[in-house]
Amino acid sequence: MTHPGSAILLNCIAAAALLMYAPFVVVAYARLKVGYDNAAPRTMFDKLPPYAQRANWAYQNSMEAFMLFAAAALTAYVTGQDTTLAIGAALTFVVARLLYPIFYILNVPIARSLMFGVGSLCITTLFVLSLLAGNGDF
Repeated sequence: MTHPGSAILLNCIAAAALLMYAPFVVVAYARLKVGYDNAAPRTMFDKLPPYAQRANWAYQNSMEAFMLFAAAALTAYVTGQDTTLAIGAALTFVVARLLYPIFYILNVPIARSLMFGVGSLCITTLFVLSLLAGNGDF
């Protein structure tokens, strides 16, 4: 039977995967308003309003952050890091990545950067906990 903490780690990966696409909903809306050009979809980004350009950047960053988080959370899962600190880091990452695109789209750079930093700290925490667990004399 899987420990509840382990299930939380896996559920956080799933939540982060879904959140990764949230900013793209804004991009898709703006693309429809501008007039979607299926023949050259990437050339239209310059035509999008600033909020949609920021949404696209948030989407791209979310994809990058997700890869690192998934690796960190899976590493924590495999090494049995279902501690309060690991679970807290995973849940905090999800909350930070929920807020990150909101602040990005609304053009609040300080809050956006803070959420990026919090998310990065969570990823680092999961990796460090996994390294400590995997290397008992570390």
